[in-house]
Amino acid sequence: MGILSKIFTWWDGATIGTLLDSSLRGEKVGTDAQGNAYFRAKKKHPDGRERRWVIYAGANDASRVPAEWHGWLHGSFDGVPESNLPPARIWEVDYTPNATGTAQAYRPAGALERGGVRAAATGDYEAWTPGD
Repeated sequence: MGILSKIFTWWDGATIGTLLDSSLRGEKVGTDAQGNAYFRAKKKHPDGRERRWVIYAGANDASRVPAEWHGWLHGSFDGVPESNLPPARIWEVDYTPNATGTAQAYRPAGALERGGVRAAATGDYEAWTPGD
């Protein structure tokens, strides 16, 4: 089902149309640490804007676009991020994927997936009643 999924699905990587558009009308400007490839159109729009897009390495998940490339995609600056980045800060951490909806998602105590049992109330809460 490889070719059919490329024709009809967009959530599992780039479609054939996007791949063709990238190779015919686009120019690759770079990749990020996760392997996502970034492109810009060879021709600008008549109003002077430049079309920019990303082809994900793996599932299409916008949270996988690093901040510097997000700025480039949205036209915050013209140069490719590698040429505009300041040195990494000591407090910066590596990317972690968005785990929402997966088995690795955060589930607090009391969540149905963890048995649905919460800790007992401690008695430090006093309910409000009208007229108090």
